[in-house]
Amino acid sequence: MQLIKLIFLLLSSGCLFAQSNIIKLHDDLFQIINDDFFEQSQVAASVYDLTEGESLFRNNDKLLLHPASNMKLLTSAAAIIYLDSSYNFLTSLYHTGVIEGDTLYGDLYLLGGLDPEFTTDDLDSLVQIVKSLGIKYISNNIYADISIKDSIYWGEGWMWDDEPDPGAPHLSALNINDNSIEVFVEGTEIDSQANIILTPETEYVIVDNRTKTVPARELNDLKIDRDWLNRKNTIIVEGEVRRGEYIDSSDHTEKLSLLEPEKYFLTLFKEHLKKEGIVVNGITEVKKLPANPVYLYSIHRSIDSVLVQVNKESDNLSTEMLLYALALNDSGAPAIAENGIETIRKLVDSIGLEPEKYSFADGSGVSRYNLVSAELLVEILIYMYNHPEFNRFYNSLAIGGVDGTLEKRMIDTDAEGRVHAKTGTLNGVSTLSGYVTTLNDHLLVFSILMQNFVEKTRVARVLQDEICNILVNYK
Repeated sequence: MQLIKLIFLLLSSGCLFAQSNIIKLHDDLFQIINDDFFEQSQVAASVYDLTEGESLFRNNDKLLLHPASNMKLLTSAAAIIYLDSSYNFLTSLYHTGVIEGDTLYGDLYLLGGLDPEFTTDDLDSLVQIVKSLGIKYISNNIYADISIKDSIYWGEGWMWDDEPDPGAPHLSALNINDNSIEVFVEGTEIDSQANIILTPETEYVIVDNRTKTVPARELNDLKIDRDWLNRKNTIIVEGEVRRGEYIDSSDHTEKLSLLEPEKYFLTLFKEHLKKEGIVVNGITEVKKLPANPVYLYSIHRSIDSVLVQVNKESDNLSTEMLLYALALNDSGAPAIAENGIETIRKLVDSIGLEPEKYSFADGSGVSRYNLVSAELLVEILIYMYNHPEFNRFYNSLAIGGVDGTLEKRMIDTDAEGRVHAKTGTLNGVSTLSGYVTTLNDHLLVFSILMQNFVEKTRVARVLQDEICNILVNYK
């Protein structure tokens, strides 16, 4: 009997200790949630202990808010579940006609396969394939087949004034260099025009140089833009450019999105062929691949490399191409974004929630039409924890103080290296959801959604990091 009483007392004290820890956690979290920052803004949060299998904290967890890039958690989870781990994004090269001597009497075709990470280095690999065949002249044309995807170049609800931000790139089945171009402005002689350097160098864009070089001590008054209002790929650089040995190059650099990425791709391909001494006599244009072409080569991009770009780097182009891959898997070509969204709804239904209670518009979270809850995000994260492919999902997330979009956050705190999460940012919106490993090795799931604030996003991020530090110290 004494032994039973002792066991009962030990169990009771353990329960009381656990309860006191949860009470302290609530007190600490509510202290942050009661910050003056939230007097005019909204916050929702949910925390779940995977190790113990219990909910630790909920605040407005059913409230519908904008997820920003936390939407990528749903898209990437759906991709892991519904696309095979061996899935590859392909960009393929074909030709028609015949090769006689050093001449291709026919056309080259580039078949787009939604690869979001294709670069000029990959392009040069295709050029080398052509060169290896001994071809020096192409009698006809170079075509791009982009029929695998619909013709919609933006996600639903993307805002017109996001142009020409590379974070809202134009979408295509044939993408290159994030469908953007880097512009660097270099001061020359005082009172002279600055040099405009493009990466990559190309004649696809027109440069309108309206600059003047001024001494380094003067203020930098420089604007680098694209004539997006008139829907042109004209780069306009105007203002005064500082000249000096110690000028910060970021003051003089801008990355801009471009219209019609597939034509950008074709132009670069033709230009790079020319650099290798291969002359193209014809035009570059969009056209469907004919029957029975001659296959030459494909660039493969693994789904896991794309997932890392989606979640660690928060790459919007990569996410939208994942969404189209889901659509392609569901209904075939041409892939339609709505079919990809339908796959996300199927995922939500499979975890026991009702997809009609949420609004899903795009894959990346750029759209403000998206509305989700902290409850939904936590349930997705729990579901993925119990999925056989959890490690692929977990390893794709940014790590606090280590890499990705969290590289410069949580440094020199207990949370450094212990938070694997997805960030999210829109104007007036900041979100963070993911996993926390506590100091006593419990694995927690959390979601924090903040919106409707006018202060700088940095303020919201500091509060999120404080919450993560509290969670890390939960015992």
